[in-house]
Amino acid sequence: MGESNWAGNHAYVADEVLAPRTLDEVREAVAAAPHVKALGSRHCFNDIADSPGGVLLDLSALESPVEIADGKVTVGGSARYGDFAAQVHAAGYALPNLASLPHITVAGSVATGTHGSGRRQPGLAAAVSAVQLVTADGSVREFSRADDVFPGLVVSLGALGVVTRLTLDLVPAFDVRQDVFDDLPWDAAFRHFDEIEDAGYSVSMFTNWVNDAVDQVWVKSRVDAFAERADWFGAVPADGPRHPAHAAGVPADNTTAQQGIPGPWHERLPHFALAFTPSVGDELQSEYFVPYEHAVAAIEAVRGIGDLVAPLLLVSEIRAIAGDELWLSPCHGGDRVALHFTWQPRQPEVEAVLPVLEERLAPFGARPHWGKLFHGGGSYPRLADFRALADDLDPGGKFRNPFLRRHVFGG
Repeated sequence: MGESNWAGNHAYVADEVLAPRTLDEVREAVAAAPHVKALGSRHCFNDIADSPGGVLLDLSALESPVEIADGKVTVGGSARYGDFAAQVHAAGYALPNLASLPHITVAGSVATGTHGSGRRQPGLAAAVSAVQLVTADGSVREFSRADDVFPGLVVSLGALGVVTRLTLDLVPAFDVRQDVFDDLPWDAAFRHFDEIEDAGYSVSMFTNWVNDAVDQVWVKSRVDAFAERADWFGAVPADGPRHPAHAAGVPADNTTAQQGIPGPWHERLPHFALAFTPSVGDELQSEYFVPYEHAVAAIEAVRGIGDLVAPLLLVSEIRAIAGDELWLSPCHGGDRVALHFTWQPRQPEVEAVLPVLEERLAPFGARPHWGKLFHGGGSYPRLADFRALADDLDPGGKFRNPFLRRHVFGG
């Protein structure tokens, strides 16, 4: 078919791609297709969004205006966070958090449990208060937090229908400053882990797992809550802008402003600016979530195989996320720390390392990010409830694909 995902590591095998412009066209396409999945920014690194023998719906042309009212914003499923964040800010509001890339779509992000950073900030899906869904027969269904099944509808992996509209909770607008520190000693990172995670609204550590210190710590602070520290746990302020993969020689041209320069939330919470290619570009990604209380032990476990991981890496990121109660969220049931791996585009070698990495993290109950490369799955207490919900909304399995049969529906 000639279509591929963002990274170019997966070529879609669906029969065709359709680009509906109206809700009625979405309904007609869904009702007529034997199998169907929706495409967003195509930022997933596996086959979660593919539809063998069926069709893919590219919703980027779908007519769906942004509506801001009563402390909420309603957008189309294919809207990218960076496309409407400035409009939200101009109205005096903010989203509670953003991912490191503003280039990703709302529907795809929340469907896969994507997140930003911050020990007190849950993943992006936690902000969703209502969903419009086109189900297998082409019907339009509306769901909100008042529905008992709503916690199963948000992180849905595309298994329940095509999400055409979402409503997100907003908070009052705020400004953020971003400060970067170099060379945080590992012993200080472990001894002061809670203090470091509480040092800002959002905190990210970057490492290659083999250096003697954490290469960088990015601290994003609300300007109205910023507190200067005389000593930053032994780390030193960066002497200029940094890319997360600075240690690999990547320039900081596409990153958001650092060095304590205040700016609106949507221009600081992401690591990368909307106008540029995000991250490194030519890369692969994996990510694993462990319960917050096991963070230090899990980090030490990965450091124990640093010599195996580092040669394939561009950079790794460590960040905390608050827990939620969404059934298939990687953060379901409690706060988590995410260990993120941005790999060089060497997929066979990366896939050979993943089982070893997952074996190291298995004692801590690690769960993988649904949209990135992984070998095995995680444990979800509400999985049976999700399967029942999928049977109810999609009894014929129109939205199921090989990924979902492997990792959710068991064969």
